[in-house]
Amino acid sequence: MQRANVWGGVITILTVLLALVWAFPLYWGVISSLKPEDEVVRPFIELWPETLTFSHYTHAITNTQIVTWYVNSIAVAVGVTVITIVTSMLCGYALSQLKFPGRQALWWLILASFMVPTQALSINHFVLISQLGLINARAGIMLPQLIHPVIIIVYQQFFDQVPKDFPEAAVMDNAGEFTILFKVYLPMNWGVTTALSIVTFIWTWNAFLWPFLSVTRTEMMTMPVGITQVNDAFGVYYARQLAAAVLAGLPVALAYLLFQRKVTEAITLSAGIKG
Repeated sequence: MQRANVWGGVITILTVLLALVWAFPLYWGVISSLKPEDEVVRPFIELWPETLTFSHYTHAITNTQIVTWYVNSIAVAVGVTVITIVTSMLCGYALSQLKFPGRQALWWLILASFMVPTQALSINHFVLISQLGLINARAGIMLPQLIHPVIIIVYQQFFDQVPKDFPEAAVMDNAGEFTILFKVYLPMNWGVTTALSIVTFIWTWNAFLWPFLSVTRTEMMTMPVGITQVNDAFGVYYARQLAAAVLAGLPVALAYLLFQRKVTEAITLSAGIKG
């Protein structure tokens, strides 16, 4: 018993140390954004600013298009989340409950796309979006980000686990497929849908590579891309960029703090996928 307590204490200490190592860059970024620029570039480490200033946040809000970038990010993240959740739910339901030609081939195609990194398709996406004339358009930012096969798989597994008595009872009442989905299954999976929606929103908000490739106009940029524009004609101001980065990550941090259990649930669902 004593040995178990010792090991428990060791594991606790190691966990705290690892948490501090993980959290230190976040702390350093926030603290540096509150320092004057001359303190940020000093060659030695200062854990607390000698002079506390919010001027970099003021600069980011008043001298950049950060409000426009916020609006763009919200519009793109909400649009991608809604479309992805609805289409993934419909696809997962069809794969689980309906019998149609090509069902197995579609399932294997989804599994195959799950194994291909989205970054590997960037060139194809760029050529297609360019041919559609959607460069520098919100639709062009959103379309390639609608590919989330893991969400389809989570929904498909959920529908497989629901007892057949529920849809059979609805069929006896002459309910159609859409009625069964939205009035029988949906009330039973609000928790899954909420968790997946939050994680999809966070994924989309944090996306950098594709919005960076598909947008060249400053007023159409999302937050992760827009903060790269927070510079000056005389060089890079690290404190200003860190202030913009903190503002960019604030909505995601608040979403995680408010919906931590749902985020953890969604990650658990995604990690528990079986072939």
